[in-house]
Amino acid sequence: MLKKELIINSTTAETRIALVEDGSLVNLFVEFPDAERNVGDIYKGVVRKVLPGMQASFVHIGWPIDGFIHFSDLFQSAVDMAEGADMEEVTQPEKREGRKRAWKPRAELKAGQEILVQVIKEPLGTKGPRLTSQISLPGRFLVLVPGDNLVGVSKRIPDFKERKRLKSILKQIRPEGFGLICRTIGEGKTDAEVRHDLNTLVRLWRMIESRIETAPAPSRVHKEAPLTSSIIRDLFGPDVDRVVIDDKRLYREIRAYVRAVARPLLDRIQYHEGPGPVFDLFNIEQEIEKGLSRRVWFGGGSYLIIEQTEAVVTIDVNSGRFVGKEEQEENNLRVNLKACREIARQIRLRDLGGIIIIDFIDMYGESNRKKVFDAMHQALSSDRAKWDIAPISQFGILEMTRQRTKSSLVHAFNEPCPTCNGSGLIESKETVVTRLQSWVRRFRAQTGEMGLTIKAHPVIVEYITQGMRSHLRRIMWDSLLYIKLEPDTTLKIDEFKGYSWKQKRDVTDQFEARFVEKTGT
Repeated sequence: MLKKELIINSTTAETRIALVEDGSLVNLFVEFPDAERNVGDIYKGVVRKVLPGMQASFVHIGWPIDGFIHFSDLFQSAVDMAEGADMEEVTQPEKREGRKRAWKPRAELKAGQEILVQVIKEPLGTKGPRLTSQISLPGRFLVLVPGDNLVGVSKRIPDFKERKRLKSILKQIRPEGFGLICRTIGEGKTDAEVRHDLNTLVRLWRMIESRIETAPAPSRVHKEAPLTSSIIRDLFGPDVDRVVIDDKRLYREIRAYVRAVARPLLDRIQYHEGPGPVFDLFNIEQEIEKGLSRRVWFGGGSYLIIEQTEAVVTIDVNSGRFVGKEEQEENNLRVNLKACREIARQIRLRDLGGIIIIDFIDMYGESNRKKVFDAMHQALSSDRAKWDIAPISQFGILEMTRQRTKSSLVHAFNEPCPTCNGSGLIESKETVVTRLQSWVRRFRAQTGEMGLTIKAHPVIVEYITQGMRSHLRRIMWDSLLYIKLEPDTTLKIDEFKGYSWKQKRDVTDQFEARFVEKTGT
């Protein structure tokens, strides 16, 4: 039986929630007090632009950047959205006779039209939030879908009789004008427990409806529960052995919530009073560090190289020093099979989403590629996010997609470098000096002045002045200009400032290169 634990570390800067399975960190959720979590929020928005060619629209919800809604998110069944990250869990619900699920005509959406939308994916980089018009409200055991009339049961409840029992309860209690989905955690719950959850959700929706009637557009009409509360709601069930919390206030809040919705689980909530950090006790800090590293070792000298960009994630499998007694094909198969488990764990831990390309070690046998594909499929089976994988090509490449609802672990724990602007690269010293020399020539040619002061990063100043044949001498000789060079630690390594003696001011921007786009006539 898999041992599952939720470990919660709370500081003044952030709250971190770790899901640990059999001693291994498999998921990490991070909440910052100053950073809003938006998935699940409901907005009264205004259609900004309709793009028939893209089958999408941009919706203004009061943010600096508009939300994006695809027509499939406008008109498909809300059941596909109901479990958030658990979309694959939901079975196709029973349809009422004559019910048609086709998309409505695009012409029904017009610029300036008000529309009720829900955030299903956080903004990332320059992309705005992903939206849907199919609203869903998750509860402890149920998901309420206003405006629908369907019922469904999570696929992760495997027992046929239990599924049939739950579906029967849903049909009996479903209010008119609402769809209902039973979540995985609803397995084994009584009619009374399910009804209580339904009543809570219906009351919540009535409050949201009253806000919708009076709220201007654009504005937010519902805020999803904080991350910690939603994680406890979604993940803390009978299959979780314990929840360990190191913050007294949060410990009391979680106990109060669980006392109200799942009293039998109350004794599984523990307060960490030890002298050391709770994450150290479970070796989580080291696992986080591993999850942020580009190189990940997974035994026998083998390792993964994980590269993450906004467009695609690449994972390269390397055998390293791994050498077995079998022939090369068998060695490659063994490493690839072992890599599957670590790749699946890293994908969940880092919360990698979008397109993921995995480059396995080459295997010539079709049967071996099939074994690795099956192993990868099995390793991903416990992932709650929606994913899809394609068969491994003859070159050892596996392509997959994974649902992205929030920023990855790397983006959660890091911010763009102020020097390289997040590119991971800065200009070389040679490039900076070349750019500086061009700037000096423009200054001399356009002003005719005979002297100026240049301020630059100390590394650049040292590079320019070192040696008898220094760059500074060459620059002054070429431009017939006297230059006073001063180090300035407040400047980035690729920045410099030019000060005119005659004008007695900073003239840097005045003589920067100007690029004019050429257009055809």
